Amino acid sequence: MGDAVNEIGPIDYLVVEFPGSHMTGEGLPLLVDLVDRGIIRIMDLVFIKKELDGSVVAVEIADLTGDGKADLAVFEGASSGMLGQDDMEEAAAVLQPGDSAGILVYENLWAAPLAAALRRGGAQLVAGGRIPAEAVLAALDAA
Repeated sequence: MGDAVNEIGPIDYLVVEFPGSHMTGEGLPLLVDLVDRGIIRIMDLVFIKKELDGSVVAVEIADLTGDGKADLAVFEGASSGMLGQDDMEEAAAVLQPGDSAGILVYENLWAAPLAAALRRGGAQLVAGGRIPAEAVLAALDAA
C-alpha cells in the first residue's frame, strides 16, 4: 500500500443540498467533464434524503429522475466504501426535513504529482481547508 499512498492526490468531499429534494442534474455533465479530463477521480457519490420525521435514507442513483438532461447511470457504483451511515447522518444534520443532498468524495488527480513529489522529499500535509467563496468575495470587496 505504501506506493499507492505515495501516488494519491489530496482527497476532498462536498455535501450539496437540494432544498425540497429538487434536483435538475445541471451540474452532473460538468462533474463528468472533470473526470473525463483527469482532473478528479470520484471515490464516492451518494445521495441522501432527510425524511419529514428526521430519519435519513440513502437514495439509489437509479431512483433519481432528474430532468432527463443528465444520464445518472454513469455514476452507478461510485463507491470506495469510505462513506458510512455515520457520515450520511452527519451530512444530514445540516439538512431540513424534506431536503436531499449529494455527498461527493473525490481525489484531486491534478495535484497527485505534486503531492507525490512532496512526500518523496519528506514533506507532510499538516493542515488544509477551504475558504468559502462568500468570504473571498467579501475580502476582495473590502480591499
